[in-house]
Amino acid sequence: MGAAEPGKTRIGWIGTGVMGGPMCGHIMDKGFSLTVHTRNRDKAKALLSKGAAWADSPGAVAEASDVVFTMVGFPSDVREVYFGNRGVLSGAGKGSILVDMTTTEPILAQEIYAAARAKNVHSIDAPVSGGDVGAREARLSIMVGGDPEAVEAVMPLLQAMGKTIVRQGGPGAGQHTKMCNQIVVAGTMIGVCESLIYGHKAGLDLEVMLSCIRGGAAACWMLDNMAPRILNRNFDPGFYVDHFVKDMGIALDEAKRMKLALPGLALVHQLYVALQANGGGRNGTQALMLVLEQLGNTKTARA
Repeated sequence: MGAAEPGKTRIGWIGTGVMGGPMCGHIMDKGFSLTVHTRNRDKAKALLSKGAAWADSPGAVAEASDVVFTMVGFPSDVREVYFGNRGVLSGAGKGSILVDMTTTEPILAQEIYAAARAKNVHSIDAPVSGGDVGAREARLSIMVGGDPEAVEAVMPLLQAMGKTIVRQGGPGAGQHTKMCNQIVVAGTMIGVCESLIYGHKAGLDLEVMLSCIRGGAAACWMLDNMAPRILNRNFDPGFYVDHFVKDMGIALDEAKRMKLALPGLALVHQLYVALQANGGGRNGTQALMLVLEQLGNTKTARA
C-alpha cells in the first residue's frame, strides 16, 4: 500500500462545513483531485469553483475515490453516511481507505472498521482538534486510530491539514483520544470564562490581566483564542455548542461504561445543556460565558 500521491490518488470528501470545507481545500491545494458531497450543495460552492467534482451520494463519492474522508456532525450522521442507502460502504472498492474525521463514538469507529474489513476496505478514525482557526491554517491536531499501513498511506493527506498527527492505536483509539481532548477543553473553557468574570467584578483591566496570566502557568490555547472573542462579544461558531454537547455526552457515556466518575465534565456538560435550552446551540463554545454571566448577574466585555 503506497502513500497517497497528487495526480494518482483520487480523493473523496463528504461534509464541507465550518471545518470540513477548509480542510478539504488544503488537500486540493496539494494538487489532489477531489470528488465532494454534502447535504447542502451550496456549502461546497467554493470547492466546486476550485475544480472539485460533485457526486450525488456518499456511495458515488466512494466509487470515484481511492481515499474517502468524512467530516459530518453527529454519530447518527456518520452511521447514515457509511451504512445508509447509497452510503460510503456501498461504493467503496477493494483496497480503498475510509477516513472518518468526525468526532463520534469509539464503538461506531470499530463497527465501521469491521464492516470495511469484510469488504477488503481499510478504515481509519481520525478526529481533530484546533477549531476553525486550526482548520483554516492547517494546524490541526489529528488523533488517529487504525492499522499502521493504512495510516501511513494517508499520512501525506493528513499532513496537508494538520501539524500534530499521532497514531494512537487500533480502531476507535483516535476517538478515545479525542474524548480526552474534549475533557480538557471543557475544564479549560469554564476556567477561562470564570477568570474573566472574576477579573471584571474585581475592576481589573481585562486586557492587562490577560497579558500577564498568558505568560504564566495559565498559558493555553483557550486564553489566546477564545478570551479575545468573549471580550468582543463574538460568539460565532468555530465549533458549535451543539457538537460540543454531543462530544461531552459521548465521553460521559464512555466513562459510565468504564465505571468512572468525571464530576467536572458532568458539571460543564450541564451548563452547556442550559445554553442549548436558551437557544445557544448554534453559537461557538465560547458562548458558555452567557450562562455564567447570567448566574453571576454580570456582563463581561472589552472596555
